[in-house]
Amino acid sequence: MLIIGNDVVSQILTMADCIRVQEEAFKKLPTGGAIHRPRIDMYMPCDRDDGYFRWGSMEGANDGFFAIRMKSDVITWPKNASGNWTEDKYCREPGTYCGLIFLVSTKNAEPLAFINDGILQHFRVGGGAGIGAKYLSREDSHTVGMLGSGGMARTFLEAFACVRDINLCKVYSPSPENRQRYAEEMSKSLGIEVRAVDTAREAVRGVDILSSCTDSMIPVYDAEWIEKGMHVTNLGRREVPDAAAEKFDLVVRQGTAGIQMRQTERFQAERGLSPAAYIGGTEDEMKRLPERNPQPGFGGDSPEFDDRGKGGDKPEFADLISGKCKGRTNRDEVTFYRNVGNQGLQFSAVGGWVYSQAMKLGKGRELPTEWFLQDIRD
Repeated sequence: MLIIGNDVVSQILTMADCIRVQEEAFKKLPTGGAIHRPRIDMYMPCDRDDGYFRWGSMEGANDGFFAIRMKSDVITWPKNASGNWTEDKYCREPGTYCGLIFLVSTKNAEPLAFINDGILQHFRVGGGAGIGAKYLSREDSHTVGMLGSGGMARTFLEAFACVRDINLCKVYSPSPENRQRYAEEMSKSLGIEVRAVDTAREAVRGVDILSSCTDSMIPVYDAEWIEKGMHVTNLGRREVPDAAAEKFDLVVRQGTAGIQMRQTERFQAERGLSPAAYIGGTEDEMKRLPERNPQPGFGGDSPEFDDRGKGGDKPEFADLISGKCKGRTNRDEVTFYRNVGNQGLQFSAVGGWVYSQAMKLGKGRELPTEWFLQDIRD
């Protein structure tokens, strides 16, 4: 049994491998060679009267590995004087987080590893966006408009550079210091021009790939800014304007994200940034949570998603690689890749790869497997 920390993951995992193992796993879904359970969150009141405790989990299995990714957070939804509304989180105290991947063998059910999810989480989401760009953006895409300057925005750009010959990224986020730091770090890391700009509009104008990568609870760009031929992707549902659905000629989802269950007071879709959530607390305590998104959207993220707009029913990545969905058919099409759906499978695919490499290289801290076994049948 291994404990694999973020320091080890950062030594082992490359973006190219992250994209490759995810793509291979996604291709096995139609034949049953891989399986996943979408993310489900559970909310309970916490000690803060402006926040909630949230437990989130998702599961997947492929190639002899099963993974469950688990997160324990206190969630708040701060607004500032500029009108920005975001989701913030921490575990125990601001600046610390708890996210774990528990990896087991599907061959004999043996527990294999606990993996810190920080680095792997950023890579698997960025890698997923890279897969979308690989299949849906124009092959001569060279420029990126990045809205957001955090850890996810870094791996998104790295993934785009893995699958396309990117030579320019224009980045905008509300903090001038953060976007300038992003520009300097990513320019040095990738060897391309990364330019911090003063407005979201300037970041979006004239680019081949538009990526929103924020924790915003409200749209971060205007649908009218979307131009012919763009490939668009995102991190969160609410950062994309609802009107964008009418701009997209082709929408492809990474996978099925919603849980098909009847919604009640205690089980709701699209509450905050949760695709599906079980909610505890009194009626007054539940008022701390943001209201449901009235238009859950074009990505099929919830039991009651709005499937209107161009293109009818929204295909998944498996449809794209099987030929059931044609993908981009001309230069002027606007494509959108909804980078969510196979989260659990991403953790078994990438987590399994990290574990295999850690074993090969002698990395990670060993614990006796017997500590996790017992002779009492449950």
